[in-house]
Amino acid sequence: MKKGLKILVIRFSSMGDIIYTTPIVRCLKQQLPGAEIHFLTKPAFKYIYDDNPYVDKVLLLKDKLSDTIQEIKSGQYDHIIDLHNNLRTAIIKFKTGIRSSTFPKYTVRKWLSLKLRKNLVPHTHIVERYMQAVHFLGVINDDKPIDYFIKNNYLLSDLLPLSHQNGYIVFVIGATHFTKRMPNKKIISICQQIAAPVVLLGGNDVKSNADEINLALGDKIYNACGKTTLDESVFIVSKALKVIGFDTGLTHIAEAFNVPIASIWGGTAPELLGVQPYKVKDAEVIGIELPCRPCSKFGLEKCPLGHFKCMNEIPESVVVSFANNT
Repeated sequence: MKKGLKILVIRFSSMGDIIYTTPIVRCLKQQLPGAEIHFLTKPAFKYIYDDNPYVDKVLLLKDKLSDTIQEIKSGQYDHIIDLHNNLRTAIIKFKTGIRSSTFPKYTVRKWLSLKLRKNLVPHTHIVERYMQAVHFLGVINDDKPIDYFIKNNYLLSDLLPLSHQNGYIVFVIGATHFTKRMPNKKIISICQQIAAPVVLLGGNDVKSNADEINLALGDKIYNACGKTTLDESVFIVSKALKVIGFDTGLTHIAEAFNVPIASIWGGTAPELLGVQPYKVKDAEVIGIELPCRPCSKFGLEKCPLGHFKCMNEIPESVVVSFANNT
């Protein structure tokens, strides 16, 4: 294998999908002597690769695709590793003429799985599928977890009250779509049964949910939703006793720190997306089998059938047992 390869890895979104590209980037950098690795993504997701030692440069998708194509052409890359595999990346590869490789996305199989209510997608983690795109370079999976590099030296004393600084459970209550999130009353009931103090994490979009939960539970809960930056939230997650969360980016990022994780799934399903916890020694995937589940790949704004059984009927005892067992 010649030295000094210049490689561009592409993945535009989303947070969870991009965090799962980090093992591929790490393996490229560590297994190809002298290789220069660049990563192209949307500006909103640049932070995932900030301070990552395995990336030499992060390129940001421009408003005009033609401008991005021109930047790539001027970069004189030897290879493009396409980990998005959509129309835009197809145009980029065609217009630049750079040798490229991609991964099996199983778009049709996923669509048929949803329509026929049959699991037609191979039970292969997305990292393993991404890895197929670099096999032609002789790069193999190092079987290590995903990477996330915390940007600053935070102190728990600056982020949490004294009551929560000596051991706590993180409950990530945020998620982009309604059908990925558990109803407040069920979260309240679960938190009432958890022995340790609980920190709620999520963005401003779930701040009102967190306020309702906090009001019901008082000082047992510390509501950090909308109060911490993502990087501060990741730091809090990294120091937690355990993490409970839904199908959302912060729950996936937690996998970088090998914290025990309970990954709770409602209207979406990990086997369809290939995004169950990766290389985490203590992880539980929690969801129930229903004829209507999964109802979508990425979540919906309401339950199509109105009953929301996929979240409402998840046994609380399973989540509580995970949190309380030491």
